[in-house]
Amino acid sequence: MKLFFPEMFSGSDWLNDVLMDIDKNGRILSLTTKSQSSDADQVFHGICLPGMPNLHSHAFQRAMAGLSEISGSRVSNFWTWQKVMYEFLAKLSPEDVEAIASQLYMEMLKGGFTSVAEFHYLHNDKNGNQYDIPSEMSDRIFAAANATGIALTHLPVLYAYGGFGALKPHEGQKRFLKTVSQFHRLLETLNDRYGSNKLRKIGMALHSLRAVSPSMIKDAITLMPKEPIHIHIAEQTKEVDQCIDWSGQRPIEWLLENTIVNERWCLIHATHMTNIEINALANTRATVGLCPTTEANLGDGLFSLEKFMLQQGKIGIGSDSNTSVDVAEELRLLEYGQRLSQKRRNIGAIREGVSTGDALFKVSLEGGSQALDQPIFILTPGYRADFIVLDKKHPVLFGRTGNTIIDSWVFTGVRELISDVFVAGKHLIRDHHHIHQEYIESRYRETIKSLAN
Repeated sequence: MKLFFPEMFSGSDWLNDVLMDIDKNGRILSLTTKSQSSDADQVFHGICLPGMPNLHSHAFQRAMAGLSEISGSRVSNFWTWQKVMYEFLAKLSPEDVEAIASQLYMEMLKGGFTSVAEFHYLHNDKNGNQYDIPSEMSDRIFAAANATGIALTHLPVLYAYGGFGALKPHEGQKRFLKTVSQFHRLLETLNDRYGSNKLRKIGMALHSLRAVSPSMIKDAITLMPKEPIHIHIAEQTKEVDQCIDWSGQRPIEWLLENTIVNERWCLIHATHMTNIEINALANTRATVGLCPTTEANLGDGLFSLEKFMLQQGKIGIGSDSNTSVDVAEELRLLEYGQRLSQKRRNIGAIREGVSTGDALFKVSLEGGSQALDQPIFILTPGYRADFIVLDKKHPVLFGRTGNTIIDSWVFTGVRELISDVFVAGKHLIRDHHHIHQEYIESRYRETIKSLAN
């Protein structure tokens, strides 16, 4: 299949009059510049950009958006939000999770995300028991990815305790809990079922230092010696204080001293770090997963973006609780939070004369690709044909060229700029419309209606 684009950002360079040849497996065979549109099977008049990897998602939380915005006490924070989340997930059936995830993944595609790392800890039934098929809930996530066409890195989560020092889990956590042996069986099952699918990757996640013991971390890591490992860490100041009380060390300090952290790790949030931790974490070449809309929604605080990037630290973006599902919004809020904190502009650019939107877009592509362990951060032969098309006719892009195109997309907040989306060469979003949109939306409406009763 041959597609023609008058303008393309490959992830490293701007190209004109590009003929993209895609093989039957969804990989790019060639990119030919200065081509003729008549040589293509399909001609686009918009601007082609790589699709963004979403390195952190809890799919079921999309259906919670807007349900936790009423203050119930003098202090509303992550921990009060967590109580609302526990109450909500107590209702969810496997069918509900599949419908919610399908709706979410369709919205991700429309928002510019073409792949997602699903940090999946909803394992058990409403009573905290394993399903007859222990992979039931994970199977629903794969079904949602299949229904929408999004590429998936599935990260089953090991979760065993209610706090640092192996505290007993509380009632709201019963749907998350697994022993290491149960977790191992789940990973084996998922690898047997989905490991051969080229759009699917299976890694693992440790929920947090407060939810697993040191021995469990050691045992779990040996189960998957090469695949991605993700973990929530240093998100909240209370979490940092609790870790110090437990171990005498801060969360990232403890992790780096007790575990070999390298490129296959992704540390989610890492909001609260000292300068020593910033430098040490950057040197590991692990990715930090930033989720600006969720971190703002929960009042987490701001990541030390400039210091980390000046140390060549790797970052990517995720939608986390999925109150918002939009690449441009995550990048924009990432930059704007820094501006408000430091009272100056263009912080994510790092160097003088660099486009801020372009700089954040590129580092997030590369960091997200590493975190998902998928060949997706650049449009070049051998990589997968995952890309979005911006509507060049939209007024926001009138007269824009080169990096000002990305800056205009990121900083104007116009979601409808994305007209078309491809994953592995498959045309999933056509003129703003998903190929299975009516069916997916109908299932989601019925699910929300039943949950409201």
